[in-house]
Amino acid sequence: MKKIIIIGASSGMGMRVATDFARLGWRVGIAARREAPLKEIKALYPDRVEYMTIDVTADDAVERFYKLIELIDGMDYLLYAAGCGWRNPELDNARDMETLDVNVKGFTRIVNAAYKYFKDTANVHRGHIAAITSVAGTKGIGISATYSASKRYQWTYLQALDQLAHQQRVNVAITDIRPGFVDTPLLNGKKDYPMEMSIDYVAPRLEKAMLRAHRVAVIDSRWAVVTALWKLVPDCLWRRIELID
Repeated sequence: MKKIIIIGASSGMGMRVATDFARLGWRVGIAARREAPLKEIKALYPDRVEYMTIDVTADDAVERFYKLIELIDGMDYLLYAAGCGWRNPELDNARDMETLDVNVKGFTRIVNAAYKYFKDTANVHRGHIAAITSVAGTKGIGISATYSASKRYQWTYLQALDQLAHQQRVNVAITDIRPGFVDTPLLNGKKDYPMEMSIDYVAPRLEKAMLRAHRVAVIDSRWAVVTALWKLVPDCLWRRIELID
């Protein structure tokens, strides 16, 4: 029986992936700051799901993460689905610091712990670390500067970790999943995002990318084209583009 840990399972993509894999018969460990949604998932699949409240920004996050691994008796996959970000053209400092705490510090804390776990255990059966990042890492987005910068950090960190695993001969795959705009609570119910996608549309594509161990997966093909074009835009023109009204 395969085993997966999902960090950020209380809503959005994390919750959807957790229920999908539990329904398929996997052992699923779920974590988030809020306990109530985790209990609801556990109630749906009591024999397949275990949960642990984890605040990725807290000092005890790694300890609690390892306890969750013990609860499901091991880990084959980690999916880091926790995320934080706002439109913040006013550069509100509190919002920026929370974004960095979750998307940079918390991300690094949990992904590092997963890598070390697989370094010690994934000798025969390959471990797998996957993270939901974002196409927002392609270019700096003015109204969400910290969010887009934090996603670029995640891209680079996962790339570096993949290189490190090769150099250290650690049997672990690294998958960077980069969705376009998805209708989740992170968008705060706003409907003016371009090419916005539903969770029902994104979830199977995300899961397929993870199970096939793609190194990088942009969801979907439209966004792959758009972000390829973004990369070609020189800074003198990029500064004039208003992506979101």
